[in-house]
Amino acid sequence: MLTLRQIEVIRAIMITGTISGAAKLLNVSAPGISRLMKHTERTLRLKLFERRHGRYVPTPEANDIFEQINGVYKKVDDLHYTLARIERGGGIELRIGSVPSICHVMVPRAIERLRRKHPDLRLDINILKIEEALDYLLLGKGEIAAMSYKLDHPGIDFVPLSQGELLCIVPDGHELAGRQSISAAEIVQHPLIGIDPNDPYGRVMAEIFKQQGLAYDMVIKARFGTTVCSLVRAGLGIAVIDQFTVAHGSMQGITTIPIAEPTRFQTYVAVKNDKAPSLYAETFVALLREEMNAVVTPRAQLAAQSSLPKITSG
Repeated sequence: MLTLRQIEVIRAIMITGTISGAAKLLNVSAPGISRLMKHTERTLRLKLFERRHGRYVPTPEANDIFEQINGVYKKVDDLHYTLARIERGGGIELRIGSVPSICHVMVPRAIERLRRKHPDLRLDINILKIEEALDYLLLGKGEIAAMSYKLDHPGIDFVPLSQGELLCIVPDGHELAGRQSISAAEIVQHPLIGIDPNDPYGRVMAEIFKQQGLAYDMVIKARFGTTVCSLVRAGLGIAVIDQFTVAHGSMQGITTIPIAEPTRFQTYVAVKNDKAPSLYAETFVALLREEMNAVVTPRAQLAAQSSLPKITSG
């Protein structure tokens, strides 16, 4: 039997025609190549090369062996090509979903970093309401979904993503714009814009008022957080919004104010639990988690778990 090292040496001599050339190609000593070649011929009981005019020429008896060796290296080259294509994401499409609050700022930043790692990767990104995410995953329309709320479903796993906090937002120049913090009781004294508390995302905002026994009376309701921000910017009221929607100054014309009461909430990655996630999905989730953790306030960082699991199936 030939070892992989013997095959490598035989091919190097075939290519270069000399012992010294093979040694240089393989970055080893010439005597070592010579000894291994002699040992190989003794083991096979077959002369593989003849020396003519200072060069090693394959013998007629060894032609079949050389053809097989070239075939092996062709397969290895094909394997390397496949691995390189996988690394670049060639021919692959990653389909991901996200609720609007995470998709507005956080997802694009994670995608930009993902594309740097896998420049040929194609992506299909869907903005989902929470109740749409189940069908999106169960029907195989996408591989993962970033969520601001956890649901109970036997076919879906929810993996913790990042903890965030809520903020009060007011128009630039508003009487509250200079405040260092604001309480829930003070917030409800102003015209409120928000998302219906019957909506799972809206429920996250409503919780701080429920805990304080305050009425969450909205003069304007909207479906998405970005719409809420636009309405606030227009001077139609103030609102409570998650910090991911307004991260990195993405919403011009509004001022954010920390809320005095604890407002931490958990976000998740939802994944169908009967299928292992792809390399690209795992990488995307890790990058998304890093981007989200980078904008959370120190108060939320202290409360967050020190380590979070990877997405897995089952």
